[in-house]
Amino acid sequence: MKALFLAWQNPVSRAWHPIGRLTFDGSLYRFSYIQGVINAQKEGSFKPLWAFPELNHTYESAELFPLFANRLMRRSRPEFPDFVQWLNVPEHAADPITLLARSGGNRVTDHLEVFPCPEPDEHGQYHLHFFSHGLRHLPPEVRPFIRQLQPGDRLYVAHDGQNPYDDKALLLRTSDSTIVGYCPRYLAADVFDLYHEDPETLTVVVERINPPPTPLKLSLLCHVTIVRLDGFQLFSSSDYQPFLPNPVGISA
Repeated sequence: MKALFLAWQNPVSRAWHPIGRLTFDGSLYRFSYIQGVINAQKEGSFKPLWAFPELNHTYESAELFPLFANRLMRRSRPEFPDFVQWLNVPEHAADPITLLARSGGNRVTDHLEVFPCPEPDEHGQYHLHFFSHGLRHLPPEVRPFIRQLQPGDRLYVAHDGQNPYDDKALLLRTSDSTIVGYCPRYLAADVFDLYHEDPETLTVVVERINPPPTPLKLSLLCHVTIVRLDGFQLFSSSDYQPFLPNPVGISA
């Protein structure tokens, strides 16, 4: 089963909250809210999404829900093959869930983002791909430097303790300490304690560099490997648990 999470950003505090989970079992897409939606409501102005108005239901559809489909580039567009290359997704694996999880599904018209829900491999390791965040906030002279990076180059994680928006922000730097962006907040929040216990549990390497005219936010694709310690499970906190143990299914 393929799965991903949906997160919402408070437009005032800029804090992110996981609010829902989308799955596809090969025949049906299912969306349901998770417990993170409770914190989103308490901390901010979050209201149930228009497409999914009931918090205590599981929505089902044979087609990808429009809320998610509208976050994907249409296959009919001439630049779609380039888009798939930017994400470094093999053509045979370019299904909607994979494309959404890899791209983030961001839109300028709302405060939503999607991210992967990975399973550990046979060695107990997690593998995720993400695009380096925050590139537009870096000095312009860093952009040519990023374009000179090569697939396989090691990137190092460091805590940005002076970040005014996120006290758990994890930045990415090269071996010569050049900052080349940030880990996504959803990942930093979940592995922050793990990183402080043992930084070597996280290994980040450059997966792909996409030069202009690729959108800046899709410039630096990274691959992170996370080694589990003492039974650590990614995205297993209460925020990621079902909103209700046995929600009632309704068709979209």
